[in-house]
Amino acid sequence: MSEFIISRVFNASVDVIFEMWSDPKHVGQWLAPNGGKTHFKKAEIRAGGMSHYYIETPIGKMWGKIAYREVQKPTKLVYVQSFSDENENITRHPMMPNFPREMLTTVLFEDVGAKTKLTLTWVPINATAEEWAAFESAKGGMSQGWGGSFKQLDAYLTA
Repeated sequence: MSEFIISRVFNASVDVIFEMWSDPKHVGQWLAPNGGKTHFKKAEIRAGGMSHYYIETPIGKMWGKIAYREVQKPTKLVYVQSFSDENENITRHPMMPNFPREMLTTVLFEDVGAKTKLTLTWVPINATAEEWAAFESAKGGMSQGWGGSFKQLDAYLTA
């Protein structure tokens, strides 16, 4: 059992990329799967804060919740990410009922000249052996999903 890590270099400064991840008006433009849009019901992006959002998809709304542990502008975000219902209650993944309910997410932003290297790490927390197995089996889909979101972020940066 191991964490999921994905990195990407973006053609923008650390300050800009951090803003793309920490300002709901920007996140809403690129995070959702292709064809979707992210809407924030609440956004308290600070240590101890919480964001609640939904993603519009062709199959309906998927709600999510983020509980922020660390916000170190412009180098680091640490938060617990979960699927939720519209009342902020943590729920199961709508298409993978054995997927972990809580994911510790760490996003690091590294200055590489005029560009930024972003590294995202996901680790299940409070997960059962069955949930860890589901997480391991989903890594290919996670790479594809984050790759698509990163592609949308690239397009948003150049629009």
